[in-house]
Amino acid sequence: MRAKSIHRRLSLALKVILLIEAVVAVWNQQWLTAGATVGIIVITLVPLIMAKSIRVHTPSEFELLAIAFVFAALFLGEVRGYYTRFWWWDIALHTSSGFLLGIVGFLLVYVLNETENIDLHMTPIFVAFFAFLFAIGIGALWEIFEYGMDTFFGMNMQKEMRGDPSGLTDTMWDLIVNTVGALVIASLGYGHLKTAGSQSFLERWIQAFIESNPRLFERDR
Repeated sequence: MRAKSIHRRLSLALKVILLIEAVVAVWNQQWLTAGATVGIIVITLVPLIMAKSIRVHTPSEFELLAIAFVFAALFLGEVRGYYTRFWWWDIALHTSSGFLLGIVGFLLVYVLNETENIDLHMTPIFVAFFAFLFAIGIGALWEIFEYGMDTFFGMNMQKEMRGDPSGLTDTMWDLIVNTVGALVIASLGYGHLKTAGSQSFLERWIQAFIESNPRLFERDR
């Protein structure tokens, strides 16, 4: 319970920082920054919206990790310019996105696999493979989105690198590190399904998700 309380407080602290930033931006009439920050705040409320609308509760560990990622990627990266100030920021974020998307993909198919009223039974290797492909697929769609924003709106989401103004090198490295992150999570997930009593962090997070959403795993009587 103490860990859960700490996670909730840290998540709230990040939201408060974003709210303060939005107020300051409005005060200084920095409308683009204000709009971007408000948009980020809305994104951080997705777990709450999910809990209210479709009754899927996000464990505190997931919520903190997701909010921290959004904070680092959109607020620090785009609004505060960390992508240009620190060369490794983009690589670190795309590696993290591989982890996060791999976890989401793994949980998605895990829920479908364990729900009695859904006729789906996948072996551990296919569950892990799905999680891996899910993360890679979403990562590829994001790169297409970045290309579209740069092409049609003149943005610089595909960070131009020295000697490669096209952004191709940045895109390829994003996909590579995203794939590495997804592979790590898929491997851990496979190990969790094959080895009883595994103590990896992924097993603890899966158990937290199950405990937060018992109705998803109820067996038909």
